[in-house]
Amino acid sequence: MTTDSAPAPGEDAPTALREPDVEVPRGWTGALSLANGAIWVGWFGPIQILLALQAAELAPGTGMPKESVLAWVTGIGAAVSMLCNPVFGALSDRTASRFGRRTPWIAGGVVSGAAALVLLSFAPGIVTMTLGWCLVQVTLNAAFAAITASVPDRVPHRRRGVVGGWLGAAQILGVVVGTGLATLGGGVVAGYAACAVFCVAGALPFVLRFKDPAGVRQPPFVWGPFLRSFWLSPRTYPDLGWAWLTRFLINLGNSIALLYLLYYLRDRLHHEDPGTGVLILTAVNGVTLLATVVVSGAWSDRVGRRKPFVLWAGVLMAAASGLLALWQTWPGALVAAALLGIGFGVFTSVDFALMTDVLPKAADRGKDLGVINVANSLPQVAAPALAAPIVTHGGGYGVLYGVAAGVGLVGAVLVRRIKGVE
Repeated sequence: MTTDSAPAPGEDAPTALREPDVEVPRGWTGALSLANGAIWVGWFGPIQILLALQAAELAPGTGMPKESVLAWVTGIGAAVSMLCNPVFGALSDRTASRFGRRTPWIAGGVVSGAAALVLLSFAPGIVTMTLGWCLVQVTLNAAFAAITASVPDRVPHRRRGVVGGWLGAAQILGVVVGTGLATLGGGVVAGYAACAVFCVAGALPFVLRFKDPAGVRQPPFVWGPFLRSFWLSPRTYPDLGWAWLTRFLINLGNSIALLYLLYYLRDRLHHEDPGTGVLILTAVNGVTLLATVVVSGAWSDRVGRRKPFVLWAGVLMAAASGLLALWQTWPGALVAAALLGIGFGVFTSVDFALMTDVLPKAADRGKDLGVINVANSLPQVAAPALAAPIVTHGGGYGVLYGVAAGVGLVGAVLVRRIKGVE
């Protein structure tokens, strides 16, 4: 497998900047995956259930429909996430503490994120709700940027598919657990508190058990070069550019499909208990995702190919969104959730490995992965901007899910433009 990235540092490079060539310690992948899942609990308990409930409670006093309130809150929060992830990745690259480059940010991020979730639960109005959600995004992104960068720091190329698979499994388990805690917690405040506790508890094993390689002292900090470093030219790194665009479009289609799921069940399917319905669909999605995420990552490692997996995963996800547009019934939603889980399981593990294979420089792994992760958060900004007008101005859910399918399909096809990875 080859890439158009810069050459790997040689044997004389500091440990933190070498391309890893030995297996990680026993239990490392499991502990990192648990920490990753804890972050997703903190994000998706609110996204799936709690923010929607708060928006419905607070909307009558604003004169806006609940869909628009939720769109504004999640969209602004996603914009904050989009900016914070690469910044925290870059800051972790420059961290030279005795605890390593990544561990201080993981520990500080989850503790601060848990506190932010508790504060968010008491938001009395839309402005404070928005500020609270933005604080959650800032703090949890500090931890997430460091967790993501730990993989190319420590895992050889030949094993990144399977590690990406375990991280993806933890991600969907985090979504399921977060949704469950939010649904069964006994109210908005209790749901946020349960998610906050899980965030901290899930990260502790990795933080306490595994030593991070000591960071490397960087040149004195200068704002100009620091800010310019975030621009990764598609002309200089074309494979990185196409990989970023593929991830963005597939995630955008997925974000559009998931944004109004609670309202879709309540207002279009007239489900008697839409909160429980979301939990059931999330569980179905999780089961099928778990059936494919680790297996597909390992299979990709074994055959040494990434692009075919990402292509067909994107096609399957687009088909699932199309099904929601054409078969608007509870059984249709169940089938779509299952198909979406299969596709997203393959995409999550293999696309992550593909992204780490096209990173330009070892010294900037955290920052560059942060820029790549903008392709995860930017869709959360774009999805409300696209979805709210469609739903509230007559397009309806059929059009909404048709748009989601089309966007995801374009993203899947564009993966073929990557030349340096098979």
